[in-house]
Amino acid sequence: MKKFLGKGILAFGALVMLALAGTSARADTFTFTGINTGVTSTVNVTQLSNNLLSFTVTNTSTGPITGKVTSIGIDLPGTGNGAFTLVGTTNSNYTLATLVAGNAAGIGRTFDIALLTGPSFNGGGNPNHGIIEAASASFTISGNFTGFSQQQLALGMFLRFQDVNAGGGSDVARSDCNPPPEVPEPTTMVLLGTGLAGFAGAIRKRRRAAKAE
Repeated sequence: MKKFLGKGILAFGALVMLALAGTSARADTFTFTGINTGVTSTVNVTQLSNNLLSFTVTNTSTGPITGKVTSIGIDLPGTGNGAFTLVGTTNSNYTLATLVAGNAAGIGRTFDIALLTGPSFNGGGNPNHGIIEAASASFTISGNFTGFSQQQLALGMFLRFQDVNAGGGSDVARSDCNPPPEVPEPTTMVLLGTGLAGFAGAIRKRRRAAKAE
């Protein structure tokens, strides 16, 4: 009986680890708000590994405040992170630059990575080439992201808006860095529930067999 329970505990532990692995793999969505005007956007980090970052920017400034996302700057923790390459994007108007000054709206940053629709982050770029209201764009960047968390990346990310309220104004949005609480994926919960039910059933069967002996 003890041997059987030992194996059962090991199996249960494996199921719990699998469930935890499923939750940690999910994507986080961060909300960005303009420092001066209240323009808004979300950034969904879909992949983060030692050498690859993928994320989607959705412009949620659909009214009463509107604007276009024309530049994206990322100030990574630490220094000396090496080279970065834009390996994929759904908006080909953006180009990648490194070590770009970002002083707009008084943020005073130097971006290790900048995605631009113009020559600089401070200049704002081209509203006609940016992410318009209610639209999204996805980006995949290769480089050294070892040891970074999604929250660290969100804290160092800034979105440059142009044509705010269709009047030529501009702003910079930053994240509150509070993603939604982690919720296990449905398939993980079903797997865990099935495993627990099977474990309990096996124990009942073993007890009935022991009584019959």
